[in-house]
Amino acid sequence: MKKIEAIIKPYKIEEIKNSLTTIGIHGMTVTYVEGFGSQGGHTESYRSAEIAVSFIPKIKIEVVVDDDKVKTVNEAIIRHAKTGPEGAIGDGKIFVYNIENAIRIRTQEEGPVAL
Repeated sequence: MKKIEAIIKPYKIEEIKNSLTTIGIHGMTVTYVEGFGSQGGHTESYRSAEIAVSFIPKIKIEVVVDDDKVKTVNEAIIRHAKTGPEGAIGDGKIFVYNIENAIRIRTQEEGPVAL
C-alpha cells in the first residue's frame, strides 16, 4: 500500500476529486494548508502599504491505495492539477510513501481490505 499526498492549487480540488472518484478512489482526506516553494510568496497592498505574503494557500489531498493504483492516481492528479500544457510554478507536488498497514476501526479489518 502507498500513501499519495498531493499539494495543489485550491481551485483544482473539484476536478481532481471527480477524476479520482471516476478511477475508483472513494476515500480521501483534504486539508487546507499554506506554504511556498519555488514561487516564494507574493506581495499585497493593504491601506497603501506593501505587505509580503510568504505563504500561499494550497490544498493537501491524501489517499491510500494499493501499489498497482499508484501510477493511475498520480497521472490523474497531474492531468488535472497542471495549469496549461506546460504547467506553471506553483502547480504543486506529489509525494508517495510506503504504508505498513491500515486498520478499519469499526471492523478491525487490516491491509488493503481496510481501505
